[in-house]
Amino acid sequence: MDPMGSDAKAGRLLVATPLLGDPNFRRTVVLIVEHEDVQGTLGVVLNRPSTIGVGQVLEQWTDLATEPSVVFRGGPVAPDSALALALIPGIDEPVGWHPLDGAPALARLGLLDLDTPPRLLAPAITSLRVYAGYAGWSPGQLEAEIDEGAWYVLAAQPLDVFAAEPELLWRHVLRRQGGDLAFLATYPDDPAMNLGAVPFARYGGHRARSHHR
Repeated sequence: MDPMGSDAKAGRLLVATPLLGDPNFRRTVVLIVEHEDVQGTLGVVLNRPSTIGVGQVLEQWTDLATEPSVVFRGGPVAPDSALALALIPGIDEPVGWHPLDGAPALARLGLLDLDTPPRLLAPAITSLRVYAGYAGWSPGQLEAEIDEGAWYVLAAQPLDVFAAEPELLWRHVLRRQGGDLAFLATYPDDPAMNLGAVPFARYGGHRARSHHR
């Protein structure tokens, strides 16, 4: 797959290019949760853990949350709201859980309704992560950003969502692609330290647009 393609759809990853400067999305890995031509795109940032424990805001879900058991900053839109992703093996769809319409590898990953009593879902859940806020793009906006070179569109794996070391996820996802993208995994935090920054100079002034639904 062409990493700079525009085949964004639910279940794929948006991986920020090295010089995407918007602080909301710098070196982020975003899972596309919904992608529709009419309503636009919704995603959650996978690699921005906060210092707020799940138990501080959603005590009833503490025991089911995957380590690190903290609330993740899912994006700049509606940061006071919460949503959750849960991995449920098998073929059943328990109450309060809805699978993503995405890649086969993520067939058992879905959105979880946090108002559902945890006891109804506990026997089925193998992994759970909670996000404050989300990232949103209006129709056509994400495609424009991809065309401008702001994002790589890459295949997702279930472990990306529940990474034990989320701060390493950006580098890990790039590294497993091989080739030029694997090389970018070593790109320094300060581009001035890297003589190889020249080929990417045309992206240096890019800032992602405001991400509102």
